[in-house]
Amino acid sequence: MSKIIAIDLGTSNSVVCANIGGVRTVIPNDLGSNTTPSAVAFKKDGEKLVGQVAKRQQITNFKNTFSSFKRLMGHTFEEIKDEKTSYTIKANEKGLAVVECPILDKDFTPEQLSSFVLGYLKKCAEDYLGETVTDAIITVPAYFNQDQRVATKNAGAICGLNVLRVINEPTAAALAYGNNSKSDGLVLVYDLGGGTFDVTLLELSSDDDFYQVLASSGDSRLGGDDFDQKIMDWIIQEFKKESGVDLSKDGAALQRIRDAAEKAKCELSSQVSSNINIPFITSVDNQPVHLNLDLSRSKFESLISDLLERIKKPVEDVLNNTDKSKIKEILLVGGSTRVPCVVKLIEDMIGVSASKGVNVDLAVAEGACELAKTLEGNGSILLADVTSLSFGIETNGGIHHILVPKNSTIPTSRKEVFSTAVDGQESVDIVIATGERPLTKDNKILGTFRLSGIPQAKRGVPQIEVELSVNNSGILEVKAKDLGTGKSNSITISGSSNLTQDEIDKMVKEAEEYAEADKEAKQFILDKNELEMLCSNMKTTCEEQKDKQDSSLIDPVLEAITVAEEALKENDKDKIADAKSKLLTASHALSSKLYEQTQSVSPEEVIEAEMVDEQN
Repeated sequence: MSKIIAIDLGTSNSVVCANIGGVRTVIPNDLGSNTTPSAVAFKKDGEKLVGQVAKRQQITNFKNTFSSFKRLMGHTFEEIKDEKTSYTIKANEKGLAVVECPILDKDFTPEQLSSFVLGYLKKCAEDYLGETVTDAIITVPAYFNQDQRVATKNAGAICGLNVLRVINEPTAAALAYGNNSKSDGLVLVYDLGGGTFDVTLLELSSDDDFYQVLASSGDSRLGGDDFDQKIMDWIIQEFKKESGVDLSKDGAALQRIRDAAEKAKCELSSQVSSNINIPFITSVDNQPVHLNLDLSRSKFESLISDLLERIKKPVEDVLNNTDKSKIKEILLVGGSTRVPCVVKLIEDMIGVSASKGVNVDLAVAEGACELAKTLEGNGSILLADVTSLSFGIETNGGIHHILVPKNSTIPTSRKEVFSTAVDGQESVDIVIATGERPLTKDNKILGTFRLSGIPQAKRGVPQIEVELSVNNSGILEVKAKDLGTGKSNSITISGSSNLTQDEIDKMVKEAEEYAEADKEAKQFILDKNELEMLCSNMKTTCEEQKDKQDSSLIDPVLEAITVAEEALKENDKDKIADAKSKLLTASHALSSKLYEQTQSVSPEEVIEAEMVDEQN
């Protein structure tokens, strides 16, 4: 089998790894570095630059130099319009986010830019290995949604890679750690990179190379870039106080400030203070003005205090129903975990010292390489990852019926049988959604398809089997089949939806805040459905029994049905509850009479039967 390369496609930096002679090996780029900046630039003559040479263009050619585009993957423009970058982000004809390249008079999608980085790493791997590479495993943040995962696979396809698996970054890091330590127990992976944050709880078993993901959460719009932006905002504010000059509209100055902010952040990981010195940042009255500021670690920590608070919520979600004392180690992954207060936060929350058992920059690619070894037939890793949100379909009344709950082990496939909601229904629309709210309208719609050709029948008679499947890459497929006719239809969720981290947070928060209201709304719909079914059944019974039973039994039921139907039209909760109670009371006498008649059988009509044990 040909080599399978493993790529950590990071927001700030990317890494490629391969198994050589059974040993995972980080492949250096053409400059000899193990990490490659996830940057792309275009020169006046149209030449494309990738990696470190592209990053060097950021000050002099900032409008045509692109980085951190991973944060744009799978998003519409409206979702990321507040993203602060040195280049221009706009909407294409579909409303999706694209970046503008003025020098070429052309727009690029985030997938295209990512494909340039992936293609560069692919070429580096081929040069190093001396053979053509076509298959790859690519890592993504655990909280990447359907669109972002599919966009990542598409980026691989654009550059000629067959992406065999999309694996979550924290899970990959745990594979690297488990291979190094050969230890057992609960491990919390704390992954804070340049643009995304994930936290994942896993159980490791070294004896059989089994890795079970127990829970995962995160924030796909939180990382070192946000730390840099806080420092940038502070620098601009302080410089304006001192000089009266606002640098926020000066593109060239902003890029120099961005570089200085990143440098200061890195220095403050090992020093208590950093001097930010940018000569000739601007000019006033034709006189050069220099920027010189001192930023203390304590001030930096106060600047990012709101970001630290955002880190806590995903950690708390993962720790829910978990005994923290059983967590053996905290595994740090991602360059931003070098920030001291970031490490202290998680250590204080768990009560365990953070481990430095893996290289924070290389662990994700190395772990993905361990999985690649297994896919190549040279390893024995057993990996069980989980879904980050629940998946379900819309049922009668707009209820979000969950088939695959949040944190379900993948791959998974769940199926249930449903029926029609009205008499004579010949087709059903299958509406797929993801989220934790009880009503579909409050969740994110992922896709819709129709199953037609259902034979006309009374409501509740047709049998429609719906199956939801989530593969190893976390991508969803839905199938529907009429069990009576065998007719079926299906859909693969392949980038038609755009679920942002804000939407995910909103779903979870609203699910908590409005739990009681949601419960009442769901119960109201169930009561309506039950009353509709009761009216339908009793109408049929009255029609069948009108010539067999006394009118004193039939008429009260028909009157109660009329009242119930009026209550359903008015859609009033109290009237529906009252009508349901009265209909049940009215129908009780008729039902009791029918039951008595079915029991009035003479002894001669009873057939003797013997129970037979089929096993004999």
